[in-house]
Amino acid sequence: MQMLENEVPDKASTTASGVAVPLREFNLLRWFSVISLLIIASVAGGLGYVSTRFVVRDSVERDAMLTAQFIQAMAQAEVRHSQLPPGTTMGELLDPRRDQQHLQFTPALAESTRVEFLDHVEHLPDILLANVYARDRTIVWSTNPELIGERIEADGDLDLAFRSRKAVSASYHQAEDDREEQKFQREPRYLFIENYIPLFDSQGEQVLAMVEIYKEPQDLVRRIQRGYVLIWASTLVGGALIYFGLFWIVRRAAQLLHLQQDRLVASETYVALGEMSSAVAHSLRNPLANIRSSAELAQEIANPAAQKNITDIISQVDRMSRWVRDLLVSLRPSSDEAEAVDLVTVIEDTHLAFAQQIERNGVRFCYEGPGSQWVVSQPLQLTQILNTLFSNALEAMPEGGMLCAQVNVQDGQRAEFVLSDTGKGMSQQQERMVFKPFYTNKQGGLGVGLVLVKRIMERFGGSVSLSSREEEGTRVSLTFNIAAGGDHGAQHPGSRG
Repeated sequence: MQMLENEVPDKASTTASGVAVPLREFNLLRWFSVISLLIIASVAGGLGYVSTRFVVRDSVERDAMLTAQFIQAMAQAEVRHSQLPPGTTMGELLDPRRDQQHLQFTPALAESTRVEFLDHVEHLPDILLANVYARDRTIVWSTNPELIGERIEADGDLDLAFRSRKAVSASYHQAEDDREEQKFQREPRYLFIENYIPLFDSQGEQVLAMVEIYKEPQDLVRRIQRGYVLIWASTLVGGALIYFGLFWIVRRAAQLLHLQQDRLVASETYVALGEMSSAVAHSLRNPLANIRSSAELAQEIANPAAQKNITDIISQVDRMSRWVRDLLVSLRPSSDEAEAVDLVTVIEDTHLAFAQQIERNGVRFCYEGPGSQWVVSQPLQLTQILNTLFSNALEAMPEGGMLCAQVNVQDGQRAEFVLSDTGKGMSQQQERMVFKPFYTNKQGGLGVGLVLVKRIMERFGGSVSLSSREEEGTRVSLTFNIAAGGDHGAQHPGSRG
């Protein structure tokens, strides 16, 4: 079936020199998918990072606060338990170098109280290392005996704890080689916390000693890991839901915009051509009628040698007249009032109208379907549709072939009419363009035949589809709404040839 060949021209702008420069069409969906993915991924990644950092920092600070409160409370309890004089603090007892300077109690009592306190510190749960610093930053006691007597000169956290007189904490994932005091007797597995806990004099103003605790809180680590998994999983799922939700909305909007754009372009094209059609009709109809009348008069008196040329003139004039008529019909506003039309009767009438051309081309025609099928359409426009399809099919089979019409009922509400031929068919590009207006591969064609078929079918709630393969033929399918209350007649399949 010889159909329309269309190519959508690229949009272009014209430079000052008159050269057309193609304009690249803005792809809303592609740009949105890329940019929104980058934005959502960046925001989700940032939120996940900030949230996990907050979880770690807040958990470490809370653990440090509890550890500091526990150490300070334990120090006060040991002092009271040893029945030391009022006003004595554990900070005064932790430096053994000062045992001989106490006037109110013996060095032995100071040592026993200190040993009891340090024994509690050494057996804290999850502990990696514990150090006690004197005011001169010398380690006076440690769970690692190798560190006792070492003086730590450059430790920012230690200096900050002495200056601020507040507990200072920090978290690490691995020990730092340049930190002399981080000499653990076992390596931490994931996360460990360093706490500096100051111990004061009786007035609570001067820091006399600093307790440093390295611990690897197993329960806290498990909670942090679960928090990591929960935060990142929630972030990924939330980001994916937002992205795909927005993508679906924009994709739907892009489809609607594309559809509206196509309709707008088609509407503008029909309006412009409608204005032109009036001029074409007035300019061509009268001259074509005069030419045909003159040719008919000349044919009556012409000699046999000129008869063939005059017949060609008349046939070409008739072709031009049909061209003008098709143009006007395709652009003329039509009524949307639907009627019940017997599809089978229109098929028979169209077959009879093309009977001579079918016989002349050596084409075999067959019909399969019911004896009557009422559908929603209009008689004149349905006839126009079938005339277009039969004409295209016969032009695609100039040397003979098979033309088959078939009517089927679908789900009791829709009727399908299929017209297939064994002609030369179309390429894939031609098949994609068949319903684009004013593009054709037929010499002298206008390119509005199938466009008009599509417009009429959609006007009455139907649809049209086409499939074709080169050198194998073309298949056109029309789907109609079945007319309510129409006389469907006999529904048994029949065959006509």
